[in-house]
Amino acid sequence: MKKIEAIIKPFKLDEVKDALHEIGLQGLTVIEAKGFGRQKGHTELYRGAEYVVDFLPKVKIEVVCADDMLERAVEAITAAARTGRIGDGKIFVSDIAEVIRIRTGERGEDAV
Repeated sequence: MKKIEAIIKPFKLDEVKDALHEIGLQGLTVIEAKGFGRQKGHTELYRGAEYVVDFLPKVKIEVVCADDMLERAVEAITAAARTGRIGDGKIFVSDIAEVIRIRTGERGEDAV
């Protein structure tokens, strides 16, 4: 099993969620986040004073899927989240050793 962590722009969340649902992935976790990469924030003017916004709003999505679903999931996230501009985000993939459903005790892919 694999864990996919995607950091995307907040307004792309519904499109990514729908794209994952279309390929058969239904469970995901969404975390509101702030951060920056190459974007490095921006300056804003508020009541005549200029200030720097270092951390931009982002959304982090976490999905656990079977190994055979990985490429389709990554492609779905990439296609749905892409705007073509700087700050579109990143996708991280890692291995999952075990999954246990708390309610039933199911393990492995059955628990996902």
